[in-house]
Amino acid sequence: MEYDNTCKYLAENYPSDFANWLLNVDSDIEVIKTELGLEPIRADSVTFLQVANQILHLEFQTLAQSTPPLDFRMLDYYTRLKRQYWCEIVQVVIFLQATTSELVFRQQYVDTNTRHQYRVIRLWEEDPTPLLANPALLPLATLARSDSPRALLEQVAAGVATIEGTAERKNILACAGVLAGLRFKKDLIQQLLREEIMQESVIYQDILQKGEMRGEQRGLQRGREEGRQQGEVALILRLLTLRFGEINPQLQEQIRGLAIPQLEELAEALLNFSSQSDLVSYLATQEP
Repeated sequence: MEYDNTCKYLAENYPSDFANWLLNVDSDIEVIKTELGLEPIRADSVTFLQVANQILHLEFQTLAQSTPPLDFRMLDYYTRLKRQYWCEIVQVVIFLQATTSELVFRQQYVDTNTRHQYRVIRLWEEDPTPLLANPALLPLATLARSDSPRALLEQVAAGVATIEGTAERKNILACAGVLAGLRFKKDLIQQLLREEIMQESVIYQDILQKGEMRGEQRGLQRGREEGRQQGEVALILRLLTLRFGEINPQLQEQIRGLAIPQLEELAEALLNFSSQSDLVSYLATQEP
């Protein structure tokens, strides 16, 4: 996810640079914040730019496969944008990580009565020259075509070093470090792109914060599941004790090791047990 977020950060903070690169236009650009109705748009990877009388829709993809499929999603976005803004719409999918999947070569959606086309850029096939020439696009250059990837990363590092603004230099360096992770080993990235400077950047801190939030959410979810599992165990042990008296400690441990779906099934099955031997037989059929 951090790769998509990094590209989104670049496109929304340097919209004119992206519009010039992809559309060869140099005019006032506005970043559009929209949900487009119906189901929410995947805001983590999609960017919409208003360019004169047209909209540039950018979709950054790390993986070729997605749900729903990317080609259908591009048609879906197109119809929503057209309905809301009724202007020319240019759609560009930018694949970040090299792959041989046939999905990255697909650039249209085809159905019985529908054919919708969009543009696809596979960064690993792109000439790095225009990317290296623009500070805002330097991070993308780390993934561009090269016979000597290390030399390319050195060029990116040299280009970042020429950026005058300290804050901008740190942010571009952090973005370059994140995207370079799709291609290079961590020790080489740390060697050529100074990690301590990257860590001071806004984008690095944003990625770190979002990662911590996702970790907290996963922790809360695990906590809820563990609490529910413990509640199921306590209820089942109480029901068994009421029916058969004290339950063998070994059987109790087996019950505590069951997953929630297994506990729910046991709660129903125990209604038909006539003795602890039935419980023993039942537990013998359950995978640990």
